[in-house]
Amino acid sequence: MTWHGATRPTPLGEPGAAAGAADGGRVPDELSLVLAQAVVSATESAGGYAGGIYLRSRTPGLLRLAVLAGLPGRLFRPWWRMHVNRPFPVAEAYRSGRPVNLADAEEAMRRFPQLMAGLPFPFGSMYVPIVSGNDRVGVLVVLRPATPGEPVAPPDRYRLQHIAQRLGTALAELGSDGTPAEWDDDPLPVQLPTVTAMPVRIGHFDWDLDSGAVTADEELHAILGIGPADFPGTIDALAERLAPEDVYGLWALARAAVGSQVPVVRRMRLRGPDGRSHLLELTGRWAHSPGDDSGGRAASHLTGFLVDLGAGPIVVEAADRLPRGIFSLDRLGRITYVNHLAERLLGRVREELVGRVLWEVLPWFGHPAYEDHHRAALLSDAPVHFLARRTPKEWLSVSMYPGHDGVTITLAATDRPAYTPGSVVTPGVGLGSSADRSAALYRPVALAIALTEAVTARQVSAVVTEELLPAFGGRQLAIYLLSERHLYLAWETGFPQGFLDGFDGVGLDARIPGVEALTSGRPIFFESMERLAAAYPGIPIDADVGARAFLPLIASGRPVGTCILGFDQPRGFSPEERTVLTALAGLIAQALQRAQRYDTEAALARGLQDALLPHRLPVVKGVDTLGRYLSGTQGMDVGGDWYDVVETGRGLALVIGDVQGHGVPAAATMGQLRSAVRAFALSGHDPQEVMSGTNRLLIDLDPGQFASCCYIVLDPATGIAQAVRAGHPQPVLRHPDGTVEVLDLPGGIVLGVDATASYPVTELRLAPGAMLALFTDGLVEQAGVDIDLGIERLRGTIASVGPAPLADIADRVIGDAKRADDRPDDIALLLAARWTDGLSPGAVEPRS
Repeated sequence: MTWHGATRPTPLGEPGAAAGAADGGRVPDELSLVLAQAVVSATESAGGYAGGIYLRSRTPGLLRLAVLAGLPGRLFRPWWRMHVNRPFPVAEAYRSGRPVNLADAEEAMRRFPQLMAGLPFPFGSMYVPIVSGNDRVGVLVVLRPATPGEPVAPPDRYRLQHIAQRLGTALAELGSDGTPAEWDDDPLPVQLPTVTAMPVRIGHFDWDLDSGAVTADEELHAILGIGPADFPGTIDALAERLAPEDVYGLWALARAAVGSQVPVVRRMRLRGPDGRSHLLELTGRWAHSPGDDSGGRAASHLTGFLVDLGAGPIVVEAADRLPRGIFSLDRLGRITYVNHLAERLLGRVREELVGRVLWEVLPWFGHPAYEDHHRAALLSDAPVHFLARRTPKEWLSVSMYPGHDGVTITLAATDRPAYTPGSVVTPGVGLGSSADRSAALYRPVALAIALTEAVTARQVSAVVTEELLPAFGGRQLAIYLLSERHLYLAWETGFPQGFLDGFDGVGLDARIPGVEALTSGRPIFFESMERLAAAYPGIPIDADVGARAFLPLIASGRPVGTCILGFDQPRGFSPEERTVLTALAGLIAQALQRAQRYDTEAALARGLQDALLPHRLPVVKGVDTLGRYLSGTQGMDVGGDWYDVVETGRGLALVIGDVQGHGVPAAATMGQLRSAVRAFALSGHDPQEVMSGTNRLLIDLDPGQFASCCYIVLDPATGIAQAVRAGHPQPVLRHPDGTVEVLDLPGGIVLGVDATASYPVTELRLAPGAMLALFTDGLVEQAGVDIDLGIERLRGTIASVGPAPLADIADRVIGDAKRADDRPDDIALLLAARWTDGLSPGAVEPRS
């Protein structure tokens, strides 16, 4: 396992470098070493070619890539951060606590289309959650060759899960020593070990040309495959493995050594016992005999080294003779070899290239389209071919051939394609290039999938920032929305603070590119800031260098606003890129239009809900009541949950209910049901009649709608209560002695299904000091978890609080749900506590 900082923008060991990296002999910290060892072991055990580990960060709900092995970090920057709620396998494994195994691209596309939209390459992958103690702290990831039609084999799954378990144990031990399993830096790059190969060996021999004796060391014996006792001690053991012409060359060298007083050097090839060719380095020299100080005649010797190169690197001489440029990269993107023609084609000498990261020493190779090809080669393990522009007039035909330990790249000069972007500095992509076709396919898909999950205008803008900017290498984004013939800034990122304020609220008669793009319905592209300034003299410009794209946001023929993309460097926009950006602008416009409708409907629904929920509860002697409502984080953010407390002739009615669905229809139905329950209760009906009447009313109002409800009438003086349920969760009761139980009240089916349904009534007695908790299922439901576990968790929470004011109990009960980022349903909570001075606590027992 080797450590490298080659893919980092900041040298390791300098300010800004990620913690835990090694540099200059400094040993990495223990957390980094544990993670690196685990990812290397996991990748090798599962037959993978890359791996990584995501850990929790200090930002709630955000996982960060801590270690990336076998892949260049820069090429995978969009996946460095992963929110646990995103539809990706990493997030799924973390949320569910179960491994996710994807055998091939078809399975991945079926289960996680957004992953394949961003990485549309044939590869397999495995994701295993990491559990440290009782906490889920991260996910172990391995990328491997696809196995179409064959699921991931059980042994591979077990090995990876075993490694994840060992890693969790190691992280727990580090946590006990004060090192938490968290990560807030860039990922550490780790080079995977090369494929197992024969080692390089060097044997030595000495040939005394006067006596003919040959002495050899043990390594040379091993290379020749003969034992020391079987070595004849003559040159025959070497000569018999040389080609005939090399045998004559060997003796010619010996004669030259005898007749010359200067060293004579030669190189030839010797065939090993397995047929592989070994390098034979020979030097003829004169030397005095050992111990001869008399100045006598010097003896002639031929010494040599036999080099077994094992698997063998690229043979430099052969590669230099080829009519194509050849250079190679390791899997972290560092150049490991360059032949002479590649030096000429790349315009850099070998000493400036070898050991450097490709896109750092050759910035033009960092173009987003070329990065797509590099990703494709690394992940698909198949050759990739494309055209690249090195200078405005020089084009290269590039082929990438990936392997387990790196990528070999061939280059050849080629004619200019039909289209040449008018870029000032950074080259673009040629007409019909595979990169453009790839972008045209998967970038709109990735953005479209992500936009379907965005509900508000802010969420749409965030998706555009996360998906669109990285895809095209952009750095700035601004979105303006149209309202009453003026454009108002809705979102910005990357621009100097306050720069866009001067354009906020601009009218449609202004002569600026954002307005003209919208009014004309055509996108406007500027390949440099000079061209932007020339087209609009006097317009404020935030930078001297860069490029800009102004995209009209039009949905169903109606103008919605303008999107501005900014780039740090001048760049060309090929016809394919312009087409893709225009199509993406249409998707963004539709999402924003949908978000505007959502905002309007949500405001109406919130208004309805605020008007329909009780603003204050009645104050009744002997009973304290408190209600809380918490909207969900998905959908319309408002729904049909409600609670109510009603003073009736029979006692104090405690009501809680949940209408199916969200939005204005659910809120409206909730209001009608709440009014119906109040009307039936105030009319003196008993609990069963209240529930039956409400059921029939709901069926008459909307046969397709249904709701759950729990209705309890409590006599504050005696503590006698009558309870009825319609498909609603059981209430939780805390006794005066502090014990807490989930009541077992018989009930009927949900409201709105059967007009003849009956709802049995159960009579209870609440002792002084007892507290009753009524709630909707959003408080106790969690995807993939039995609802009984959620109810038991609620019971435990109430028990742990003990005697406390109702507000404190409600805060504790609602607190965990309020902190959750993913809350698919609304929550309603109603607490009621009975007290009577001078009376001792008693039991609460069901009565007939």
